Amino acid sequence: MAGLTALAVAMGIGRFAFTPILPMMQEDAGVSITAGAWLASANYLGYLLGALSVMAVPIRAASAIRGGLVTIGLATLGMGLQDHFAIWIILRALAGIASAWVLICTSAWCLERLEPLRQPVLESTVFSGVGAGIALAGGSCLAFMHLHTTSARAWIVFGVASLALSVAIWPVFGAGDRAPSTARRLPRRAFAWDREWIGLTLCYGAFGFGYIIPATFLPVMARQAIRNPEIFGLSWPMFGAAAMASTLLIGIVRRLVTNRRVWIASHLVMALGVALPVIWPGIAATMLAALCVGGTFMVITMVGMQEARDVAGGRATGLMAAMTSAFALGQIAGPISASYLHGAGGDFSAALLVACGALVVSACVLGSLSRPGHFGVS
Repeated sequence: MAGLTALAVAMGIGRFAFTPILPMMQEDAGVSITAGAWLASANYLGYLLGALSVMAVPIRAASAIRGGLVTIGLATLGMGLQDHFAIWIILRALAGIASAWVLICTSAWCLERLEPLRQPVLESTVFSGVGAGIALAGGSCLAFMHLHTTSARAWIVFGVASLALSVAIWPVFGAGDRAPSTARRLPRRAFAWDREWIGLTLCYGAFGFGYIIPATFLPVMARQAIRNPEIFGLSWPMFGAAAMASTLLIGIVRRLVTNRRVWIASHLVMALGVALPVIWPGIAATMLAALCVGGTFMVITMVGMQEARDVAGGRATGLMAAMTSAFALGQIAGPISASYLHGAGGDFSAALLVACGALVVSACVLGSLSRPGHFGVS
């Protein structure tokens, strides 16, 4: 439960609270789509720097989790107390760095302790915290819009909530706990670049590029389709609920088929969700996109990391680091490309089609990388 809560704070607030708040910031702070894209990319750049720094900085996992949670709470609180765009950029970058620390170190901390129990449902429960955090943040913003709360106050509420939840789980990540040092677990020469390593890394990067456009602008797209906040505000809670449910169910699916097959299928489902608002404009397609993208992005994260362990064995950390870095680069490129590709009035069709194409191509690449017998029952 401590792991679930930490991931809910790191991802639901530190990474993605910005998504449901963006329409509110457009309304009361005059934030444009281009400005929103740069704020999102600052957060994703911070995530990249945080992921890379975990590989190099010798710090205990428990200390990284605690420090990251406090940083997320303070950076989120600062978004509501400041109104200067340059400061917002810095705060979003800091939240991204801290989110990477909490996500990576919480995953390592929890999975090491859960491994002896051999119960995949417990691992899935930890990762369902991401979807739970997204759903709660989205539902809160829906309530804020109904109450005509300003975006600044929303940021303050999320900041206070982050700090309160951090205090609640603080003792679990005790200073005396023998959590593994992130630096000690990483071998110096952990890379063996072959066709499969390169292919998996590029496909994981395509995933980061493909999902991040709807993950950043979904409520904005829903708001364009229908102005009623009680309807368009549902898109982000639906996204989070789908992520939470799919993460819990994937433990069952992984007993029937291989991780690679789940990964390929998830890319295709996500591609469909990304393309739906273009093929069938309207609020219904946007809501279906929320289910398709939300229901696959955490699944791909889980099976992608598992696939890295299966492929690289003792050198899995190197492959995971490369995949995470590619993922972060894809996330940075996505919002920036959307800011240049969106048409008059904020049309996202071109950006969504590019993202869809990247996902379909990467699914084909994953299929071509499969080893003999890789598609059988696991």
